[in-house]
Amino acid sequence: MTHPDVEGLLRELAPQALGAVARRYGDFADAEDAVQEALLTAAMKWPTELPDKPLAWLITVASRRLVDEYRRTDARRRREDLAGSLSIHQTATLPASDDSLVMFFLCCDDTLSPTLSIPLTLRAVAGLTTREIAAAYLVPEATMAQRISRAKAKLRGRRFELPADPAARLRSVCEVLYLLFNEGYTSSSGPDLSRVDLSGEAIRLARMLHGQAPDAPEVGGLLALMILTEARLPARTSADGALVPLAQQDRSLWNRALISEGLQLLNATLAAGRIGEYQLLASIAALHDEATSHASTRWAEIAKAYQKLESLTGNPIVRLNRAVAVAMVEGPASGLALLEGLDLAHSHRLHAVRAHLYEGTGDLAAAARCYTTAAARTDNARERDYLIEQAARVSAR
Repeated sequence: MTHPDVEGLLRELAPQALGAVARRYGDFADAEDAVQEALLTAAMKWPTELPDKPLAWLITVASRRLVDEYRRTDARRRREDLAGSLSIHQTATLPASDDSLVMFFLCCDDTLSPTLSIPLTLRAVAGLTTREIAAAYLVPEATMAQRISRAKAKLRGRRFELPADPAARLRSVCEVLYLLFNEGYTSSSGPDLSRVDLSGEAIRLARMLHGQAPDAPEVGGLLALMILTEARLPARTSADGALVPLAQQDRSLWNRALISEGLQLLNATLAAGRIGEYQLLASIAALHDEATSHASTRWAEIAKAYQKLESLTGNPIVRLNRAVAVAMVEGPASGLALLEGLDLAHSHRLHAVRAHLYEGTGDLAAAARCYTTAAARTDNARERDYLIEQAARVSAR
């Protein structure tokens, strides 16, 4: 079994293993530590020696690690109870069904603020690295590591169980799935532009969530957003994997079946009358998907949608995207004006957008500098290659 195959399998099994271990022993933080150790062991062993029952293997190894840790403590009663628990379960009890979504709800604990619970869920259940989560939140990796450690510390000793009203955690779960999809659609690091294992898993879980909460407009909006965005995936890279920007994509490669499905979902959620963040994002994705060319895109409508979204969220990335849309309507100078004072110190995207807009104004020297800066700040090889090429192109003009 190849390393990529093992990585995908571990990502699929991790939440199920964590759920089984956490439910058996009750303490999430301890269970998460044990499962992470089991996953590391599996990553080293499985490429050459895959067990017959991979999930049972993970649960058993994590359980033994957890019990060994408790045996080293001074709490005699707890030590004996847990050791006895392991002896009762000589064969790991497997989950009756895929409970990955349940794990998302469990991990988004009410005792934690969303700034703690969502990164913890992305790390412990979705399997993103601390570096990838930090990129999503536009903060240094060390800052995110501290957040995750603080979240685990707050949960240590807390019984792991669903609240009386799981729907109260719905917004946090949606954000986890959204960030998971984004990391898959445009990976923050690595040799490839996208990671379809992540975006595909996010869509799968969003479909499950929509099936369980069909009347929640934002859940439908989130799923529509993912589907409408994923529809453009076949045209985002060339045959050799190089990045192809939206303006140059072959739209005949876009998945029309997904676009049709996404539009139907979006229209159903908009009919509910309550417009939220994901519905607005899905509406923007729909405007792109419906356009027959980049030039014929209804950029004025996209700019208005981003303005509403910015008022709703205050997200600086929304302002960045709004600047691009405004530039298409009013010219690059107007787009650049919107970027003044924008604080995105840890993102390469601000420099990439500035480069594009400076090129539009004819300031090729500024464009080249910004393309070069953006290339130096991204850890995605395909984005870096593209930005280096753009810097060389405008420098040669």
